[in-house]
Amino acid sequence: MTERRAADAILLTLAAVARRLDAADRITPAADDDLLTPILATATVVLDAQAASVAVHDPVADRLVFLASAGPAGGDVVGLQMDPASGIAGYAFTTGQQLAIADVTTDPRFDRTIADATGYVPASILATPLTDADGTIGVLEVLDRRGGTFTLRDLEVAAAFAAAVTIVVRRRRSAVDAAALLRGALAALAAMDDSETGDQGLDDAAIDALVSDATQSLSTDPDDPTWRLADRIARLRDVDPDSVELAGDWLDALLRRHGTRGRGPRPGPGR
Repeated sequence: MTERRAADAILLTLAAVARRLDAADRITPAADDDLLTPILATATVVLDAQAASVAVHDPVADRLVFLASAGPAGGDVVGLQMDPASGIAGYAFTTGQQLAIADVTTDPRFDRTIADATGYVPASILATPLTDADGTIGVLEVLDRRGGTFTLRDLEVAAAFAAAVTIVVRRRRSAVDAAALLRGALAALAAMDDSETGDQGLDDAAIDALVSDATQSLSTDPDDPTWRLADRIARLRDVDPDSVELAGDWLDALLRRHGTRGRGPRPGPGR
């Protein structure tokens, strides 16, 4: 491929990637990571705790990574990583079970690694997995209730905060993987030679097919179905208006089905 055709192909690839990203953002708007901090700050106040933090599993590195913290004892935990199977947080993550430990010094599951790194060793810990219908993605930890040990009511409250955190983290994961998409598309482009592209170089259709393949590779993640839908919506730009309208009708039907599922029949006029 000549230098000129390569440059044109890269621009077309970037344009196609941008359409997917725009579609993904419209389907599932990217969540601001700063949302996690006020949620945790509220949790520390409601639970009268010294600190709260969120650790999310990185499946590539197979580590729990701390994304946010709040509270007077929150410390410098953000960015620290730990074995997903170790400690009280690891137990909550691997088992999907919520637990409250009144005295960590008597619990063999307690791992001092993170505590030593931050300089704060808690006396008690409440750990709640970040879990939804698609699985467990991390852990919410609350440290040292000032008013005594954590109660069953505290477990219920922490579960509600964990549900809010899970929504934020899921949105972040599904809407933000531009780097992986770009790497996949541009790597495929770089691997192509003149025998594949022909004298005319890559046209829009070929670029769309190339980016579609990269999108499908992202979609192997069961937690991220957004890319499959974003890919199809992005390519609607190139189809005829009747087909676009038909696609809209199918989506409307899907939304109606989702909206009525489990709710019983909707009341009609005069009911």
